[in-house]
Amino acid sequence: MSRHKSATMSVAEAIRRRRSVRGFLSDPVPEPIIREAFELAQWAPSNCNVQPWTPHVVSGETLAKLKAALVDAGMRDKPIKPDFVADRKFTGVHRERQVDAAHRLYGAMGVERRDLVGRKMAYVRNHACFDAPHAAFIFMDESFGEREATDIGMWAQTLMLALTAHGVASCAMGALSLFPDIVRAHLGVSPSQKLLFGVSFGYEDVAVKANAARVGRAAVDDAVRFHG
Repeated sequence: MSRHKSATMSVAEAIRRRRSVRGFLSDPVPEPIIREAFELAQWAPSNCNVQPWTPHVVSGETLAKLKAALVDAGMRDKPIKPDFVADRKFTGVHRERQVDAAHRLYGAMGVERRDLVGRKMAYVRNHACFDAPHAAFIFMDESFGEREATDIGMWAQTLMLALTAHGVASCAMGALSLFPDIVRAHLGVSPSQKLLFGVSFGYEDVAVKANAARVGRAAVDDAVRFHG
Protein backbone atom coordinates (compact mmCIF):
# COMPACT_ATOMS: atom_id res chain seq x y z
CA MET A 1 0.00 0.00 0.00
CA SER A 2 1.32 3.45 -0.91
CA ARG A 3 2.12 5.66 2.05
CA HIS A 4 0.28 8.54 0.41
CA LYS A 5 -3.05 6.95 -0.55
CA SER A 6 -6.24 6.88 1.47
CA ALA A 7 -6.97 3.69 3.37
CA THR A 8 -8.95 0.95 1.62
CA MET A 9 -8.37 -1.97 4.01
CA SER A 10 -11.42 -3.76 5.40
CA VAL A 11 -12.21 -3.48 9.09
CA ALA A 12 -11.65 -7.22 9.58
CA GLU A 13 -8.25 -7.06 7.89
CA ALA A 14 -7.17 -4.03 9.93
CA ILE A 15 -8.18 -5.76 13.19
CA ARG A 16 -6.16 -8.85 12.33
CA ARG A 17 -3.13 -6.91 11.10
CA ARG A 18 -2.90 -4.53 14.04
CA ARG A 19 -0.30 -5.60 16.58
CA SER A 20 2.16 -4.03 18.98
CA VAL A 21 5.27 -3.05 17.00
CA ARG A 22 8.42 -2.42 19.02
CA GLY A 23 10.85 -1.08 16.46
CA PHE A 24 10.28 1.73 13.97
CA LEU A 25 12.02 3.34 11.03
CA SER A 26 13.00 6.98 11.43
CA ASP A 27 10.92 7.95 8.37
CA PRO A 28 8.12 10.32 9.45
CA VAL A 29 4.54 9.56 8.54
CA PRO A 30 3.18 12.21 6.14
CA GLU A 31 1.05 14.76 7.95
CA PRO A 32 -2.08 14.15 5.80
CA ILE A 33 -2.06 10.48 6.86
CA ILE A 34 -1.65 11.39 10.52
CA ARG A 35 -4.48 13.90 10.35
CA GLU A 36 -6.78 11.46 8.55
CA ALA A 37 -6.14 8.74 11.15
CA PHE A 38 -6.87 11.11 14.04
CA GLU A 39 -9.96 12.43 12.26
CA LEU A 40 -11.25 8.86 11.91
CA ALA A 41 -10.55 8.24 15.60
CA GLN A 42 -12.86 11.12 16.47
CA TRP A 43 -15.76 8.85 15.44
CA ALA A 44 -15.11 6.56 18.42
CA PRO A 45 -18.06 6.19 20.83
CA SER A 46 -18.14 7.75 24.29
CA ASN A 47 -20.64 8.04 27.12
CA CYS A 48 -23.05 10.90 26.40
CA ASN A 49 -20.68 11.84 23.54
CA VAL A 50 -18.40 13.72 25.95
CA GLN A 51 -15.28 12.65 23.98
CA PRO A 52 -13.01 12.72 27.06
CA TRP A 53 -9.71 12.08 25.31
CA THR A 54 -7.01 14.77 25.10
CA PRO A 55 -4.17 13.39 22.98
CA HIS A 56 -0.96 15.33 22.43
CA VAL A 57 0.76 14.21 19.22
CA VAL A 58 4.51 14.74 19.48
CA SER A 59 7.07 14.56 16.68
CA GLY A 60 10.41 15.94 15.56
CA GLU A 61 12.72 17.78 17.94
CA THR A 62 10.04 18.02 20.62
CA LEU A 63 9.72 14.24 20.74
CA ALA A 64 13.50 13.79 20.64
CA LYS A 65 13.91 15.96 23.75
CA LEU A 66 11.07 14.23 25.55
CA LYS A 67 12.46 10.78 24.70
CA ALA A 68 15.87 11.81 26.03
CA ALA A 69 14.35 12.94 29.33
CA LEU A 70 12.32 9.74 29.72
CA VAL A 71 15.30 7.52 28.83
CA ASP A 72 17.44 9.40 31.34
CA ALA A 73 14.82 8.80 34.05
CA GLY A 74 14.71 5.10 33.20
CA MET A 75 18.48 4.69 33.13
CA ARG A 76 18.80 6.41 36.52
CA ASP A 77 16.09 4.15 37.96
CA LYS A 78 14.11 7.24 38.90
CA PRO A 79 11.10 6.11 40.98
CA ILE A 80 7.98 6.03 38.83
CA LYS A 81 5.09 8.30 39.79
CA PRO A 82 2.22 7.49 37.41
CA ASP A 83 -1.14 9.22 37.67
CA PHE A 84 -2.86 5.82 37.80
CA VAL A 85 -1.95 2.42 39.25
CA ALA A 86 0.78 0.88 37.08
CA ASP A 87 2.05 -2.05 39.13
CA ARG A 88 -1.07 -4.17 39.45
CA LYS A 89 -0.32 -7.86 40.04
CA PHE A 90 -2.10 -10.34 37.80
CA THR A 91 -3.15 -13.81 38.91
CA GLY A 92 -4.47 -17.01 37.37
CA VAL A 93 -4.89 -17.17 33.61
CA HIS A 94 -4.15 -13.45 33.30
CA ARG A 95 -0.74 -13.96 34.89
CA GLU A 96 -0.15 -16.92 32.58
CA ARG A 97 -0.87 -14.75 29.55
CA GLN A 98 1.43 -12.02 30.85
CA VAL A 99 4.29 -14.47 31.37
CA ASP A 100 3.75 -16.04 27.95
CA ALA A 101 3.83 -12.64 26.24
CA ALA A 102 7.06 -11.70 28.05
CA HIS A 103 8.63 -15.06 27.17
CA ARG A 104 7.82 -14.61 23.49
CA LEU A 105 9.05 -11.02 23.39
CA TYR A 106 12.33 -11.55 25.22
CA GLY A 107 12.83 -14.81 23.33
CA ALA A 108 12.54 -12.98 20.01
CA MET A 109 15.11 -10.44 21.22
CA GLY A 110 17.46 -13.14 22.49
CA VAL A 111 17.43 -11.72 26.02
CA GLU A 112 17.60 -14.39 28.72
CA ARG A 113 15.85 -14.00 32.07
CA ARG A 114 19.15 -13.85 33.98
CA ASP A 115 20.51 -11.14 31.67
CA LEU A 116 19.67 -8.20 33.91
CA VAL A 117 21.53 -5.65 31.79
CA GLY A 118 19.82 -6.84 28.62
CA ARG A 119 16.41 -6.73 30.28
CA LYS A 120 16.98 -3.20 31.56
CA MET A 121 18.07 -1.97 28.14
CA ALA A 122 15.00 -3.59 26.62
CA TYR A 123 12.86 -1.81 29.21
CA VAL A 124 14.48 1.58 28.54
CA ARG A 125 13.62 1.20 24.83
CA ASN A 126 10.02 1.81 25.94
CA HIS A 127 10.94 5.31 27.04
CA ALA A 128 12.52 5.94 23.65
CA CYS A 129 9.16 5.04 22.06
CA PHE A 130 10.99 2.17 20.32
CA ASP A 131 12.54 4.86 18.06
CA ALA A 132 9.15 5.81 16.62
CA PRO A 133 9.09 9.21 14.89
CA HIS A 134 5.72 10.03 16.47
CA ALA A 135 3.93 9.42 19.74
CA ALA A 136 0.52 10.38 21.11
CA PHE A 137 0.42 11.02 24.86
CA ILE A 138 -3.19 10.57 25.94
CA PHE A 139 -4.55 12.58 28.85
CA MET A 140 -7.92 12.91 30.51
CA ASP A 141 -9.13 15.60 32.87
CA GLU A 142 -8.87 14.89 36.59
CA SER A 143 -12.66 15.23 36.87
CA PHE A 144 -13.11 12.01 34.88
CA GLY A 145 -12.99 8.43 36.14
CA GLU A 146 -13.12 4.79 35.06
CA ARG A 147 -16.09 5.25 32.71
CA GLU A 148 -14.31 7.94 30.72
CA ALA A 149 -11.09 5.93 30.73
CA THR A 150 -12.92 3.08 28.96
CA ASP A 151 -14.12 5.58 26.36
CA ILE A 152 -10.52 6.62 25.78
CA GLY A 153 -9.55 2.98 25.32
CA MET A 154 -12.12 2.69 22.53
CA TRP A 155 -10.77 5.88 20.98
CA ALA A 156 -7.22 4.53 21.04
CA GLN A 157 -8.23 1.26 19.38
CA THR A 158 -10.06 3.21 16.69
CA LEU A 159 -6.92 5.30 16.15
CA MET A 160 -4.65 2.27 15.87
CA LEU A 161 -6.99 0.56 13.41
CA ALA A 162 -7.03 3.73 11.32
CA LEU A 163 -3.24 3.83 11.37
CA THR A 164 -3.07 0.15 10.42
CA ALA A 165 -5.37 0.75 7.47
CA HIS A 166 -2.85 3.34 6.23
CA GLY A 167 0.08 0.93 6.62
CA VAL A 168 1.29 2.66 9.78
CA ALA A 169 2.41 0.54 12.74
CA SER A 170 1.72 1.41 16.36
CA CYS A 171 2.16 0.31 19.95
CA ALA A 172 -0.07 1.29 22.87
CA MET A 173 2.28 1.81 25.80
CA GLY A 174 1.58 2.05 29.50
CA ALA A 175 5.31 2.66 29.99
CA LEU A 176 4.92 6.15 28.53
CA SER A 177 2.73 7.09 31.49
CA LEU A 178 5.25 6.25 34.23
CA PHE A 179 6.76 9.74 34.44
CA PRO A 180 3.79 12.03 33.77
CA ASP A 181 5.40 15.08 35.37
CA ILE A 182 8.23 14.92 32.83
CA VAL A 183 5.74 14.67 29.96
CA ARG A 184 3.59 17.51 31.26
CA ALA A 185 6.64 19.75 31.72
CA HIS A 186 7.89 19.17 28.16
CA LEU A 187 4.47 19.65 26.58
CA GLY A 188 3.20 22.46 28.77
CA VAL A 189 0.25 20.41 30.02
CA SER A 190 -1.71 21.41 33.11
CA PRO A 191 -1.40 19.22 36.25
CA SER A 192 -5.18 18.76 36.05
CA GLN A 193 -4.64 16.64 32.94
CA LYS A 194 -3.80 13.06 33.95
CA LEU A 195 -1.71 10.86 31.66
CA LEU A 196 -3.29 7.48 30.91
CA PHE A 197 -0.88 5.98 28.35
CA GLY A 198 0.85 6.67 25.07
CA VAL A 199 0.77 5.32 21.52
CA SER A 200 4.01 5.25 19.55
CA PHE A 201 3.55 5.07 15.79
CA GLY A 202 5.44 5.07 12.50
CA TYR A 203 6.61 2.59 9.88
CA GLU A 204 7.77 -0.79 11.15
CA ASP A 205 11.45 -1.67 11.06
CA VAL A 206 11.28 -5.37 10.23
CA ALA A 207 14.98 -5.76 11.09
CA VAL A 208 14.26 -5.18 14.81
CA LYS A 209 14.25 -8.57 16.54
CA ALA A 210 11.40 -7.68 18.88
CA ASN A 211 9.09 -7.35 15.89
CA ALA A 212 9.39 -11.08 15.25
CA ALA A 213 7.48 -11.80 18.48
CA ARG A 214 3.91 -13.00 18.11
CA VAL A 215 1.34 -13.57 20.83
CA GLY A 216 -1.95 -15.40 20.59
CA ARG A 217 -5.48 -14.70 21.78
CA ALA A 218 -7.81 -16.80 23.90
CA ALA A 219 -10.48 -18.73 22.01
CA VAL A 220 -13.76 -16.86 21.95
CA ASP A 221 -15.48 -19.52 24.07
CA ASP A 222 -12.79 -19.10 26.73
CA ALA A 223 -13.32 -15.36 26.88
CA VAL A 224 -16.97 -14.67 26.08
CA ARG A 225 -20.06 -15.79 28.01
CA PHE A 226 -23.09 -16.18 25.77
CA HIS A 227 -26.57 -16.04 27.33
CA GLY A 228 -29.92 -16.90 25.75
